[in-house]
Amino acid sequence: MTSLSTVHKVPIREEVDIVHVRQAAREVAVSLGFSLVEQTKLVTAASELARNTLRHGGGGTAEVELERAAGATALRLVFRDNGPGIADVEQALTDGYSSAGGLGLGLSGARRLADEFALDTAPGEGTTVTVAFRSRSGTG
Repeated sequence: MTSLSTVHKVPIREEVDIVHVRQAAREVAVSLGFSLVEQTKLVTAASELARNTLRHGGGGTAEVELERAAGATALRLVFRDNGPGIADVEQALTDGYSSAGGLGLGLSGARRLADEFALDTAPGEGTTVTVAFRSRSGTG
């Protein structure tokens, strides 16, 4: 049986909110016993996705969730916005592609860092990006 619980819901309206998302994700990762390397991957992905939510989606929310199933716990981050959506998902997931003049590692980088990655978007309907991380240190 799988259970899902939201631990933090963080609004993303301005640059400082990216820091709040990072802090919320790290706090939960530490409480689950994630290693420093695991925390760094998670916080990096959280930062990139929060920045995308703000820049490309015009703001939105980030939810930090715990998913418990069969004795294992995963930390799940869900980023939602009501922005313009992504017209070309394949292009947006290509390393180096940026519609905003950045490094182009936000979505593709988060996908590489996470154990699970899901993208739900449609032009004019906003975007939801979900990433999940599982601790490999044995305590999470």
